[in-house]
Amino acid sequence: MMSATPLGGIHHVTALATDPAANLDFYTRVLGLRLVKRTVNFDDPGTHHLYFGDEEGRPGTILTFFPWPLARRGSRGAGQATTTAFAVPGGSLAWWRQRLAQEGLPVGDARERFGELVAGFLDPDGLKLELVERAWAGDAPAWNDGPLPPQQAIRGLDAVELLVRDAGPSLELLREGMGFAEIGREGSRVRLAAGDGPPGARVDLVADADASFGRISAGTVHHVAWRAADDRAQLAWRERLAGRGLDVTPVLDRCYFRSIYFREPGGVLFEIATDPPGFTLDETVEELGGALRLPAWLEVDRAHIEMVLPSLGLPGSAE
Repeated sequence: MMSATPLGGIHHVTALATDPAANLDFYTRVLGLRLVKRTVNFDDPGTHHLYFGDEEGRPGTILTFFPWPLARRGSRGAGQATTTAFAVPGGSLAWWRQRLAQEGLPVGDARERFGELVAGFLDPDGLKLELVERAWAGDAPAWNDGPLPPQQAIRGLDAVELLVRDAGPSLELLREGMGFAEIGREGSRVRLAAGDGPPGARVDLVADADASFGRISAGTVHHVAWRAADDRAQLAWRERLAGRGLDVTPVLDRCYFRSIYFREPGGVLFEIATDPPGFTLDETVEELGGALRLPAWLEVDRAHIEMVLPSLGLPGSAE
């Protein structure tokens, strides 16, 4: 069996939305993220796949969406990643709370968790988000030409929260099977970190034996992707996880990374995605998000795809 290089934390989180134009406006204008890539759901090319992240689209900063305009609102519950947290520089939470309030978004009071200040809010589809003041965030690269002041701007993903009915099997997989280290406990919340704890490496496992199972639809997370350094590391992880009896998919080509998928024992869908080739595969850093990008096997259908995709409301464009 090949030895598996430690996972590098979160690669991306993928969620579901309704109106693609509203989704684009919220994550770029309100939260100040960059539209890193405009493509489609490879399995449903009449649906946008929008990637938001930092200026260069680095793994660990990416939140992606499949917007389905007619989708019903989902429900958070057991077997899901119920919260996605972004890291912001220390001292910036008051600024963020004021900004979100000015946008008419109810935002919770700043509270302390594991010694850090946290505030929660919902996106337009009800996706549960948090902002966390992190000591490292002030030194992380900021988008200097972005829409928000660099000193307060989001620096990337910080953590995801997983809700399960029974923490035992999930905790065993995360620790023994995936190499996460337990770094803290508060009540029913167990905090773990991947590898040596780089930014975006944390996961909070929350157990509630009475929780109803969630329903994946608009306003919920579809899956959480963890970082593999390269193809070889990913194959080693596939072998290791399959050896533990998990039903792991074959490697799938997502153009900007390659992916394997499996469900952890609590029901949350996990992906392990490769860092390379990255989002600059078909666009320069300056061009990221500027045009609809399709994989080679869908280019023949570009005219039809562009015709059926819902409008993104971009200035000067039918998209």
